[in-house]
Amino acid sequence: MLAKLRELFHDKDVLNRIFFTFAIFLVYRIGSAITIPGVNVSDSAFAAGDALGMLNLMGGGALQSFSLFALGVSPYITAQIIVQLLSMDVLPVLTELSKEGETGRRKINMVSRTLTLVLGAVQAYGIISTMISSQGLTLNDTSVWGYIRIIVYLLAGSMLLIWMGDQITAKGIGNGISMIIFAGIAAGFPQQIGEAFSTYFASKINTSNAALILEGSAQLVVYLLAFFLIIVFVTFMEKSVRKLPVSHSNTSQTFQSETQQASFLPIKINSAGVIPIIFASSVMMAPSIIISLFVGSGTTPGWAQTLEDVFNYQVMTNMGGGVSFPWGLIIYLFLIIAFSYFYSNIQINPERIAENFQNSGTYITGLRPGSETSRYISKVLNRVTFIGSLALAFVACLPVVLSLFGVVPQSLALGGSGLIIVVGVGLEVWNQLDGILASKSYSSARSLQVSQGA
Repeated sequence: MLAKLRELFHDKDVLNRIFFTFAIFLVYRIGSAITIPGVNVSDSAFAAGDALGMLNLMGGGALQSFSLFALGVSPYITAQIIVQLLSMDVLPVLTELSKEGETGRRKINMVSRTLTLVLGAVQAYGIISTMISSQGLTLNDTSVWGYIRIIVYLLAGSMLLIWMGDQITAKGIGNGISMIIFAGIAAGFPQQIGEAFSTYFASKINTSNAALILEGSAQLVVYLLAFFLIIVFVTFMEKSVRKLPVSHSNTSQTFQSETQQASFLPIKINSAGVIPIIFASSVMMAPSIIISLFVGSGTTPGWAQTLEDVFNYQVMTNMGGGVSFPWGLIIYLFLIIAFSYFYSNIQINPERIAENFQNSGTYITGLRPGSETSRYISKVLNRVTFIGSLALAFVACLPVVLSLFGVVPQSLALGGSGLIIVVGVGLEVWNQLDGILASKSYSSARSLQVSQGA
C-alpha cells in the first residue's frame, strides 16, 4: 500500500489527474453553497428517507440550501436508465446505435443529454412545487416567468455538473458522474458523524448521570463500529470474484503443434458496482416528483399522500387494512436486486464474450465454444449476481430497518446507501490508479528492453 502511494506521488501524470479531480470537487462545493437568487429556503421540507432527503444526500446538502447544483446529476441518471432500457431491443434505432461502437455511443450519449434537459425541467418544477407545499421554499416572484427563471438556473447547474463529470472522466480519475455523487455524499459524512456524536454522547454529558454517559458512549462506539464493518463488508464484496478457468490455444505454423496457456475469466460478485443503488434511488424519487406536477402547491389528496408514503422507504405505510407495513422498503429492495441483474448483464454480455472467445481461439476449460460457453457464463453470472444483489440490498436496507424499529434515529439511517456508493467508487478509483501505474511500469520495461536490444 505504502509503495503504491509513493509511486502515485512520484508520477507527474497521476498527480495532475488527482489535482484536477480535486479542483473540480472544489468548484462543485463552491457551487453547492451559492443559493439561487429570488428564493427563501427553510429546513422544514426535508425528512430522511423521502425523495428530497435522498436528493439532498446525493448532492451533499446542495438541495437544502437550494443552490446552483441543487438538481444534481439525477436527471442524467434517469435519462441513462430510460435510454439503456430502450436500447435493449425495444427501440430499433437505439438498438442499432448501441452496436455501432464509439460512433453509436456518442449518438446515444447525445440522446441521453437531450432527454436530460426534458426530465430535468420536469424534475426541477416538481422539486419547487414539493418544497413550496411543505413550506420549505418561498419564491419572490410567483409568476410563470419566475418559475421558468428558477428552472433554467437549476438546469444550467445540472448540465454544468454533467460537463464537470465528463472532464473528470477525460482528465481526472474515476468515472466523472460517479465521482460527483461520491463528492456530494462524502461531504455530508462529517455532519452525520457530528450528529451521531451529539445524539448519542454530547446530549447526555450535561445530565451528569454516569450511567447515561456510559450508555451514550457505548452507543456512539457501536455506531462508529457499524460504519467500519459496513466499509469492510462492502470492500470484501467488491473484491470477491468467481474465476472461470480459461484456456488459450496457440497453433505454431512451424511445428503445427498446439499449446495451451491457462488463465481465468473473473466474474465479480457485484459486477454492477454502485449503479443499482443510484438507479433505485432515482426511481424512488420519481412518484413524489410526478405527484407534485399534478397536485401543485395546494393540499395533497389522500391517494397522492398514500402513494408518497408507499415510496418513502423510511415509514411504515397503512394501506387501509389496519396493519402498517414497510412497502417502500420492499420496493427499494426489489429495485436494487432488479437493477443489479439488469446492469450486470450490460457489463458482462455472455453472448459477446462467447463470440470473442471463439474468434480468438479461447475457451472455458471443458466446454465447447459458442452457445454452450454463452449459456454457462450466463448461468454463473446469474448465480453470483444473486448473491451480490442480496448483499448490496442488505447493506443498503439495514440502516433503514434499524430506524424503522427505533434502534437508530431516522436522520442517521442513510449511511448504508451512502457508504456503499463511497466505498464502491473509492475502490474503482484505486483500481484505475493501479492500472495506470501497471501500464506505465510495463511501458518503461518495454522501452528499456528496446534500448538494450538496440
